[in-house]
Amino acid sequence: MQLYCNTLTERQRLKTREVKIGDLLLGNFHPIRLQTMTTTDTMDTMATVEQSIRCIEAGAELVRITAPSKNEAENLQNIKNELRKRGYNTPLVADIHFTPNAAEIAARIVEKVRVNPGNYVDKKKFELIEYTDSDYLEEIERITERFTPLVNICKQYGTAMRIGTNHGSLSDRIMSRYGDTPMGMVESAMEFLRIARSLHYHEILLSMKSSNPQVMVQAYRLLVSRMEEEFGECYPLHLGVTEAGDGEDGRVKSAAGIGTLLEDGIGDTVRVSLTEDPEFEIPVCRDLVKRYELKKEEPQDAMPHSPIIIPPVHKVPYDPFNYRRRITRPVNNIGGNQVAVVIADLSKCAEITPDTLQRIGYKYDETTDKWTISDLAADYIYTGTEQLSFLLPGTLKVITSAHQWQQATDKATYFPIFSIKEYREATFKSTALNFVMVDCFSDSAGVDAFLSIEELSSDPSVVLCLSSKHSNAMAAVRRVFMELVNKGIDHPAIILCDSYWQSPDEHLIHYSTECGALLLDGFGDGICLGMTDSAYRKQQADVLGTSGRTYSSVSSPEQFINNTAFTILQATRTRISKTEYISCPSCGRTLFDLQETTAKIRAVTNHLKGLKIAIMGCIVNGPGEMADADFGYVGSGPGKITLYKGKEVVKRSVNSDVAVEELINLLKEHDAWIQPS
Repeated sequence: MQLYCNTLTERQRLKTREVKIGDLLLGNFHPIRLQTMTTTDTMDTMATVEQSIRCIEAGAELVRITAPSKNEAENLQNIKNELRKRGYNTPLVADIHFTPNAAEIAARIVEKVRVNPGNYVDKKKFELIEYTDSDYLEEIERITERFTPLVNICKQYGTAMRIGTNHGSLSDRIMSRYGDTPMGMVESAMEFLRIARSLHYHEILLSMKSSNPQVMVQAYRLLVSRMEEEFGECYPLHLGVTEAGDGEDGRVKSAAGIGTLLEDGIGDTVRVSLTEDPEFEIPVCRDLVKRYELKKEEPQDAMPHSPIIIPPVHKVPYDPFNYRRRITRPVNNIGGNQVAVVIADLSKCAEITPDTLQRIGYKYDETTDKWTISDLAADYIYTGTEQLSFLLPGTLKVITSAHQWQQATDKATYFPIFSIKEYREATFKSTALNFVMVDCFSDSAGVDAFLSIEELSSDPSVVLCLSSKHSNAMAAVRRVFMELVNKGIDHPAIILCDSYWQSPDEHLIHYSTECGALLLDGFGDGICLGMTDSAYRKQQADVLGTSGRTYSSVSSPEQFINNTAFTILQATRTRISKTEYISCPSCGRTLFDLQETTAKIRAVTNHLKGLKIAIMGCIVNGPGEMADADFGYVGSGPGKITLYKGKEVVKRSVNSDVAVEELINLLKEHDAWIQPS
């Protein structure tokens, strides 16, 4: 099977076919386009027009509108006419799921239609059905017959199309042969793409969306590989993590999935699916994309454009299409089968006191002389050269400079960190745990570190700390991880990532992309996030995002960074430390106020560590998109909710005013409820 990108060591865009959407050109090295989707009722023409304008003025280059039935599809003409009358020529996209008739109407009106191959023609009843080869081929013939009219209309009207597979809405036929897998997602889209190609229609984009970034990344990679293998070319790719949620969680999960692919040059348009007003999605899209554009002005103390060439990869020593964590030996509580650790960098604090530790999950009560430890409590702190003057909670360990460590009396709590040069020259080391910094191709010293990394392999107490100031930092660190695998060096490794950006959203994108891309490939036994001096000062002065949101009521850069570290580990399924919400971004099909309801459910369930709750606006984004959820809350009619356990309906037509209480009762019935403390 072919590799999924041009190179794993250089930043190169993947060449894709050029697609014309109205006057917008996409693919073939054109700029990565930003898009979003309206949340208004499509039959409310003026509300949809006004929201579309807000999105366009925020920077949307494509606006998608749901068309679940013939009536909504026909009303797209009124929406388009009003937008054009007001001078807005941004291409419109009709979102179609179950209704071929609606797609055929919409394709005559808007510039692009989106179809979901899992439910456009195919059956989706969540039934286990055995298909013989002849049955399977008969279904393909039926799909061809039903899909061909839409393709011909698109050809006639010059309309583009997105074939958009969703992980949770694969058809029963695909599920029977491939299961709920990335390969099933790819084959679902490829069937429709083959039909379109046979009809000489090529104005096509594809997407492979999932609420699980791991599945999403694997599916896109497989799709690129399959297209290159079968067709010798790639069609443009629309990137997105579906049902990402809101706030930090939604941004981190989206950036981990989308950013991982952008790092390798994959992606021609992006949509960040947040349970927020759609215009708030566009700045996040922009923050993701601008990392890969040439900028006239770099941020202050930005990462330099390193002249060092990262050594090419001749053979990939891991499977990029199937997740497997790198096998490491355990050193203390790091590596092996243990969850990834979080290291909090407190070296920029003017003074470290018990109150400082409250920012990273440890609260001290003077009256009882006890520490309360939260689920988001860092495992280690890095203090630089500061000597702490108070007793620490028993679970917390300290990393300090090698010189400072020699003066520490408690060698069971304090551990040294060395550069490779310091490690070579040190005469006194910890017998239990030594952290060794390895620079990854930032400069010539980073190249030397790469070449001499085998020197560390004989010491079982070493934990590597990988960082890079290379302009392609993620690829530089990944290259060192690959070398560790190639040489059979099984020491645990911590991912160090500094951000030079300025706003909270930019930091979230940076951390999630740089660390998420590595964690999703199974690399990393822990993370330590930091900031450059100017970014830290800016964060101290202002913890508000560009839209005025506060981030989990954070009071300091340390709290923001610590929360972000745990959110990244959760998003990449590396360490589960809190409740996960799979929440759709709302659209014209939504049957209740998603933002308000999500907030209500989060308020009463956010203490249920590890539980996955889906909150879906309608049946389209209902059981299908709840592929990973333990429980589901799905709109089934005006003022009515259906509750799910997994994909099984448990309670139908629950009044929305009591539905949250009924959800709690459902959790109790299945022993998933814990009384909040």
